Amino acid sequence: MDIEEKIQELEKRNHEAEQGGGPKRIEQQHQKGKMTARERIAHLLDEGSFQELDKFVVHRCHDFGMDQKKMPGDGVVTGHGTINGRRVFLFAEDFTVFGGSLSGAFSEKICKVMDLGLRNGAPVIGLKDSGGARIQEGVVSLGGYGEIFKRNVWSSGVIPQISVIMGPCAGGAVYSPALTDFIIMVKKTSNMFITGPQVIKEVTAEEVTPEALGGAMTHNTKSGVAHFAEDSEQDALDRVKELLSYLPQSFRERPPAVEPTDDPERTDSNLNTVVPTNPRLPYDIKEIIRSVLDHNRFLEVHKHYAKNMVVGFGRLNGLSVGVIANQPRFLAGCLDTEASMKCARFVRTCDAFNIPLVTFVDVPGYLPGVGQEYGGIIKQGAKIIFAYCEATVPKITVVTRKAYGGAYVAMCSKHFEADFNFAYPTGEIAVMGPEGACNIIFRKEIAEAGDPDAARARLVEEYRDKFASPYKAAELGYVDQVILPEETRPRLISALMTLQKKKTSIPKRRHGNVPL
Repeated sequence: MDIEEKIQELEKRNHEAEQGGGPKRIEQQHQKGKMTARERIAHLLDEGSFQELDKFVVHRCHDFGMDQKKMPGDGVVTGHGTINGRRVFLFAEDFTVFGGSLSGAFSEKICKVMDLGLRNGAPVIGLKDSGGARIQEGVVSLGGYGEIFKRNVWSSGVIPQISVIMGPCAGGAVYSPALTDFIIMVKKTSNMFITGPQVIKEVTAEEVTPEALGGAMTHNTKSGVAHFAEDSEQDALDRVKELLSYLPQSFRERPPAVEPTDDPERTDSNLNTVVPTNPRLPYDIKEIIRSVLDHNRFLEVHKHYAKNMVVGFGRLNGLSVGVIANQPRFLAGCLDTEASMKCARFVRTCDAFNIPLVTFVDVPGYLPGVGQEYGGIIKQGAKIIFAYCEATVPKITVVTRKAYGGAYVAMCSKHFEADFNFAYPTGEIAVMGPEGACNIIFRKEIAEAGDPDAARARLVEEYRDKFASPYKAAELGYVDQVILPEETRPRLISALMTLQKKKTSIPKRRHGNVPL
């Protein structure tokens, strides 16, 4: 065989491998509103940057007639490329080949790119569209999942890991995405569940659709498993690009900075009236967040879950920051079990990847109730404390209004070695709210007053001025500066730039025992 014949053979083999499960199955994929694995990769990566690995790998199963059913690539496309010029490693499950089911060879391909990502300090992205384990391979496929899970754990906190659910993801397969940093789902065409609707019906007699059981909005609103829900596959892949722009390649690096084009001294007088003078009235904390960030851009994470807590990414003077905030519009910004988990997870993610933390505090306390106690609010609430105390990145806190009781301490107070703590003049920092405190402290005086309501109102205002004032906390050094709301952006940027060379550490240990 001469060189021209060898070239032709290579071209033929490449063409066969790139056909996936064939035109008919590709058309079926398109009819479902889904792209093929290769189309997804082409949309995600910089044009011409993809370098495929293991293109000609086939399975090694000889049972159940599988000898006659071998296809190049074996149902997953793997390799590396660049996104906005930055190297990433990735795999895309191909539903047109054996339903994207995982075999031993399939898992080895994924493990290879995961190992390369870990060794080279680059993100790993998984595009999930699979029917699960390949039954014909039995325990071999289960062992393959185990190898993947192990690498997910080894990579955790070392390199960013992003999972995009673009079709079915069921059974043991769901645990790999669950071990990654971010999960993005596509509405109406993706789902995740341990046991499907049919099994649930047989075991518990409950009837539920795949969408209601494990669809994108289910996991974005109810379970909190997923972080983003996108309208289309293209939107989901674009979300990956946006998300990576705030993340470093690995824990050894800082997040990429961009050339600042928004005035670092920019003020916003509208912020002076965002927080109502009446402490019982709600407001949208996102108005403050967007106002202070560069070009008012805020990438909210977990947008649909635990809405009393807001978390996400933005930039200050071109530098990536993670934003955490209580949301007074929902449950008055109280901390409950779901908000606590959401907050703690995000804080730990930012700390793992050298992203400074900016916290906006308006919290009246932990949400009371039997359901909360039974749901483990003590344990879940402790996760916030653990996360903030463990974090060694720059930490900046702004108290916009209420900061009461244990929730004040938990939300990155000075006692957790926050680097800079600011408060608005509307801030109230106390063991409990003035109304509750006065009902305890001045119970007798109020009861004996000629007009109890007037006496209570007067005492509440006196308590608020004397004991809940931000100036009282400033006298004790718990607040570094009381600032005007309009000055928030320049104050945050000044603090952030001051902390660029921050170095700190926590006691040496194998690892902390976070209250799980």
